[in-house]
Amino acid sequence: MEFQSEIRASTINELLEKVANKGYGKYLLKISIAKARAFKDKSIVFDFPVTAVVGPNGGGKTTVLGAAACAYRTVKPSLYFSKSGKFDENMQNWRFDYDLIDRSVKRDDTIRRSANFTNYKWSREGLDREVRIFGVSRTVPATERKEMRRCISGSFDVPQAQISKIGATTAKAIARILDKDVTDFSMVNVDGRGRVTLLAGTTNDGKGYSEFHFGAGESSVIRMAMILESVAENSLILIEEIENGLHPVATVRMVEYLIELAQRRKIQAIFTTHSNEALRPLPDKAIWAAVNGQLFQGKLDVGSLRAISGQIASKLVVFVEDTFSKLWVEAVFRSLSGVAMEALSVHSMEGDGNAVNVCAFHNINPTVPQPAICIIDGDSRQSENSDLGVFRLPGQSPEAYIFDQIIEKLQGIAGELTVALLRPYEEHSRVADVIRSVRNTNRDPHLLFSQVGKQLGFLPEDRVKEAFITLWVRAYPEEVNRIISQFRSKLPLDSV
Repeated sequence: MEFQSEIRASTINELLEKVANKGYGKYLLKISIAKARAFKDKSIVFDFPVTAVVGPNGGGKTTVLGAAACAYRTVKPSLYFSKSGKFDENMQNWRFDYDLIDRSVKRDDTIRRSANFTNYKWSREGLDREVRIFGVSRTVPATERKEMRRCISGSFDVPQAQISKIGATTAKAIARILDKDVTDFSMVNVDGRGRVTLLAGTTNDGKGYSEFHFGAGESSVIRMAMILESVAENSLILIEEIENGLHPVATVRMVEYLIELAQRRKIQAIFTTHSNEALRPLPDKAIWAAVNGQLFQGKLDVGSLRAISGQIASKLVVFVEDTFSKLWVEAVFRSLSGVAMEALSVHSMEGDGNAVNVCAFHNINPTVPQPAICIIDGDSRQSENSDLGVFRLPGQSPEAYIFDQIIEKLQGIAGELTVALLRPYEEHSRVADVIRSVRNTNRDPHLLFSQVGKQLGFLPEDRVKEAFITLWVRAYPEEVNRIISQFRSKLPLDSV
């Protein structure tokens, strides 16, 4: 079933426009990494106020967070980039350049600043901004935190003045993320100065329990929300592995909460993740992949990232533009005899430029053992090039091409298609009429299959797509051969 975010498309568009119009008091627009760890002469832009950085371990996600933090004097560079004597000689001449907004410094224009590591020390022209950092240690259970040991006692207590209830706005935010009522929860100020705190909850029957009996993810979300609701407007939030300790559904809701905060409190957030769920509520422009010193913008899933970095067992990796092209190409491969399907992997890149660029990087990366090809849509502006492994699907819009070719042979295959669409064979005339009617009235080819599904009893869109593509492969073997002929020699074959 297709994911439906609780964040409205109008909210996403409003925030994209706000960044494009530079409508912030403080905002980090761009980081140019001249040199740092595996990065050299790479840039990342923040087109959306909530940005996800996804990638394999060691790919450079934390480097991006650290580079963002170094733009502001409130964060010490050593928090992300500590030097350990002669073992870190590579740090010499690291440099970050920034394009920023700070209306208190320059009212009508952007600002450029830099951070350099030369002569064994950092030199910066940092700006002032509240920066809040949430590292992976936030999910360490209370029982494993040294500062909490003073609370482990049968006689532990504090004065009532050191106990405060969670605010109503914060409690509402937490409830949305965790699906849990925390209106009666409290924060206990253990040392009287707020340096050590303990959460306290209440069961449904009114009995109290401490943070020692919270889940690690539950505790993390409550503490994060309490901080995020108190930060100044235009603050920068940096989060390592946002999904840490969270159920996939809670991960989605956490990202949606950050988007809501970006609208309500004008915050900017950058987080790293290994989770596909964390990417779901975000627009394509809000997602960056950090892979072995490279940065790619666009909605890549974790499986695609493993393919880019060579962390799969396939003998051939195939990159395509979107999920529909992925379904189409996979169906074409399945129709072939003698091809080792287990040695093929197809990955959607959500964009033709992204697919071509990722394929090129994959093929020049000496650490990746398997070759890759890219199959772009018929209407792509990218150039096909067999030497570079870039090939093209037939037609213009893939959805319209498949749909129209099925209509051409509908008289002979209507019954088979009707059964594939989970309808009784006897309804084949009605199904054919629906398909023709949808094509006559459709304005957006991307909606063809969902419109058919709705008229046939709310069939899932993916089911309709699969039925059409499966029938197309059977009905047009000459088209299948034409597609495959472009790269047949590259396909892995079953061993005899």
